[in-house]
Amino acid sequence: MRHSPINVITVEREYGSGGGEFAHQLAVRLGWKRLDSELVSAAARAAGVSPELAAKFDERLDPWYYRYGKVFWHDSAYPMTGIGDDQVFDSERMLSLLKKEIERAAETGNCVLVGRGAACALACHPGCFHIFVYATAKAKRQWFMNAFPKQAHQADQMIAAFDKRRAAVIRKFYQQEWCARGLYHMLLNSAMGIDAMIEAALGAAGLKDCGEETVSHQIGAVGDCN
Repeated sequence: MRHSPINVITVEREYGSGGGEFAHQLAVRLGWKRLDSELVSAAARAAGVSPELAAKFDERLDPWYYRYGKVFWHDSAYPMTGIGDDQVFDSERMLSLLKKEIERAAETGNCVLVGRGAACALACHPGCFHIFVYATAKAKRQWFMNAFPKQAHQADQMIAAFDKRRAAVIRKFYQQEWCARGLYHMLLNSAMGIDAMIEAALGAAGLKDCGEETVSHQIGAVGDCN
């Protein structure tokens, strides 16, 4: 069985693992586009809202009381006349728009997509290679303390909160566990260094030489794709 050559790489990452920087350097190495906050900006344009407003819904769920109230909006016994789903901008709509932007980018190809559930959105899409970047608690703590020295005493709590929020979004929207090994072709510990990570990723994806079609034909989809 032959598979499509890899032309899309998704990078999911633990907070503070350096996954964003890895994705940037990987895209530079390949000469591909890196789409990170650009996905949020594209979703904002599609919704007709400001990038600042869209950013408030990035990788977040709406508060429980909002989600509870929204159930009644869709209940015929509590009609909200004149208000359609396309007129409400919330986390659910944001995630739907992000999924469309991710799928659109994958159709074009030659891109590295960062976070936003891209591995789930493209689980059955041909030509995709999915990577999860993690790091030790010590490494993430040190990164946080360097980046936010005034909040250093809250490092562990803040790091855990960010990852918990990301996991909750993926669980709610995709019914998947964010860090489940089955979603990814490759798990990378950033302790190995970005250069080594890039070499490992390129080798596994068959992209050491983008002009040759070799290992890329042997990579299949992950997840429940029949």
